[in-house]
Amino acid sequence: MSYNRALVEHILPAVWDGETAYGMKSELVADADMPRGHKDPKKGSPLFAHIADIKQAWKSTPLTLVERQSLVLRYGFDYGYEEIADVRGVRKQSAQEATERAVGKVTAWLNGDKYIDGYDQLEAEQV
Repeated sequence: MSYNRALVEHILPAVWDGETAYGMKSELVADADMPRGHKDPKKGSPLFAHIADIKQAWKSTPLTLVERQSLVLRYGFDYGYEEIADVRGVRKQSAQEATERAVGKVTAWLNGDKYIDGYDQLEAEQV
């Protein structure tokens, strides 16, 4: 399973709040309000495996202190980039860059790739 930035950003809040997973929608399960919807019993939801992987990535990815703080503030406390900038005493752009760099590093670690500034799964597949 390869991870992309959007999936990592979607699941990162579950690292700090286990109840977040209850509000996440699995792409493999039909909506509850669909009368004819069904789920394929042969395919399980990878959601909890993704959460476990991302929790391990949080512990193992070589992030700087600033990058760790940025991830906690953005995905743990749900702060916007301006709020992160105020807490850290930097510009909004610096707060956003540190957060995006941290997400890129986590995504690269999950995929077993070397982080390259601006890491994106599509770019990694082309290399």
